[in-house]
Amino acid sequence: MAKNGNPLNRSATHLLHKAGQRAADTFFAETLEGGPTPRQFAVLMMVADEEGLTQTELVERTGIDRSTLADIVARLLSRGLIQRRRAKGDARAYAIKLSTQGAKALRQTQPGASAADKRLLANLPAARRQEFLESLSMIVSAAEE
Repeated sequence: MAKNGNPLNRSATHLLHKAGQRAADTFFAETLEGGPTPRQFAVLMMVADEEGLTQTELVERTGIDRSTLADIVARLLSRGLIQRRRAKGDARAYAIKLSTQGAKALRQTQPGASAADKRLLANLPAARRQEFLESLSMIVSAAEE
């Protein structure tokens, strides 16, 4: 069956999954080998943007599920990219902050991450790129409610 006649090309679930795979592949192609994964990069970005977030707050900000986020935090801790301390308002929670090494990894990864975004969006006509991002954002927002 021709590519356009493929019923999967009418499935939002399938196409979003494939687009996510393509985005991850592009991210890895554009960033330094051994650097943070796309999800680790997202966590590092949020921590840099708002130091002292708890893991629960990181779940809310990133949309990464709790157990996956716990694994990401453990990996980032083991690599020395973040630090944890008890949160002031809740002794059961940990506040997360970037380490010096984490700030360096973030700075080194940002150009490649930006290049990956540009490379992915280059597949769309310039006039439709903002609309595409807004559409994705609407899907994500609706899923979070």
